[in-house]
Amino acid sequence: MEFLTFLAANLWYVLLVALGFGASIFVHELGHFWVARKRGMHVDRFSIGFGPKLFAWKGKDGVEYRLSWLPLGGYVALPQLADMRGIEGETRADIAKLPPPSYTTMLLVLVAGVVCNVIFAFGLASILWAVGLPSVEEERSTKVGYIRATVTQTDGRTVPGPSLSALAVGDEILNIDGHSVHNFSDIDHLVALGAGRDAHDAPQAAITFRREDKEQTVLLTPVYVGSEKMRSIGIDTGAKPAIANIEKGGAAEAAGLKVDDVILRLDGKAMGDEEAVIAHVQASNGKPILLSYHRAGQLQEVTVTPRIEPPPGKSVPVPRLGIGLTQNYTPTIVHTPPWTQIRDHVQKTWWTLSSLLNRHSDIGLNKLSGPVGIAERLHAFARIDIRLMLSLLVLLNVNLAIFNLLPIPVLDGGHMVFATIGRIRGRALPASFMATTMSVFMVLLFSMIIYVTFFDLRRVGDRLRPPASQPAPAAQVQP
Repeated sequence: MEFLTFLAANLWYVLLVALGFGASIFVHELGHFWVARKRGMHVDRFSIGFGPKLFAWKGKDGVEYRLSWLPLGGYVALPQLADMRGIEGETRADIAKLPPPSYTTMLLVLVAGVVCNVIFAFGLASILWAVGLPSVEEERSTKVGYIRATVTQTDGRTVPGPSLSALAVGDEILNIDGHSVHNFSDIDHLVALGAGRDAHDAPQAAITFRREDKEQTVLLTPVYVGSEKMRSIGIDTGAKPAIANIEKGGAAEAAGLKVDDVILRLDGKAMGDEEAVIAHVQASNGKPILLSYHRAGQLQEVTVTPRIEPPPGKSVPVPRLGIGLTQNYTPTIVHTPPWTQIRDHVQKTWWTLSSLLNRHSDIGLNKLSGPVGIAERLHAFARIDIRLMLSLLVLLNVNLAIFNLLPIPVLDGGHMVFATIGRIRGRALPASFMATTMSVFMVLLFSMIIYVTFFDLRRVGDRLRPPASQPAPAAQVQP
């Protein structure tokens, strides 16, 4: 019943996700299909999905078009290219009587899917260039806006922030481990994907930054945070905590504070997020606090005295201001050229692949997203803004293009390798060898997808499941 209620409330977004995900698969297979037909190859079947057919029909061209049960990709059955009957099902054609395609034809057919994904990505990116993509000013910068004094590790221990003694608010991060950064997302991405290690095998990150027109490089020791155990150096953007609501009769109301006031400093100490405000208030033991804030662009100060009282739903009294907090970001719309969007996505995909293959990194298959994780993110972004979903589809198509070019049997890149080996040796590889190899790697590929999906489901469950302690959401944090 809960699932049906969710489906009814989200039907439009579910359809958008199915359309976006399906379109990305469709354009890839359409590339193979169109070029194969143009080059005179026999096409048996055009399928979206694998496994038994959900429904199918035969076109006037003799090709079977079908939608299959397993939505993990798709295929165009080309018996002249390789004997894939163990994966794609039986063919109606007499393979022995079909003329072998030329090496050029095979490469053109194989690369066509990748080309179509890139063209599709470019088209979506062009739309985003024209209409603009929602963003926040703070995220577009690489300047340090806040440095955490303490960080809670994955194991629950609280340790000093890795950047506390090395970086300062206002430092401009230039590169991480030699890779240039263009926004704060790049910083988080590269730190998490880092493979640096010190002499004791502890994680290490080389941070190059500019301070007062002078470039410096420091070696920091990231800590592992979150349930995914990702590397972090404990820095954040320049967003500030803002008052989302005020309790009647509370200390904040008595001091004259109002909703939307942006908190800058407490007792002269910069506040970078809600946690910093809560920690400072609770450490005050009820003593008066000098609070600096922005209201309608004007800098103001007030002295507020926390009240020792239990938070809502709690019995233990603590110092409180009686306010709810949220992060104050500056919304903006960015118009990024499509070639720049695709370049950035290619770069991030390359960073991820490099980290995945580097034995010194902390990135494994369990950190990747499969069909379930991608669909969940597409759904979440569609609910926020359709343009965010389109941006993720650009990334998805870039990923599909790069992934399919990998020299792994059953992928387009693997077929290219087999075709090239056949070209070099003067005759095609034995059909039995190719069929066996393809079947083995198909099993491995599906096993990887199942493995990744297990962690996807766990991550989705963690996001949907409220914490046991039932804390208030970010906009309702109550210091």
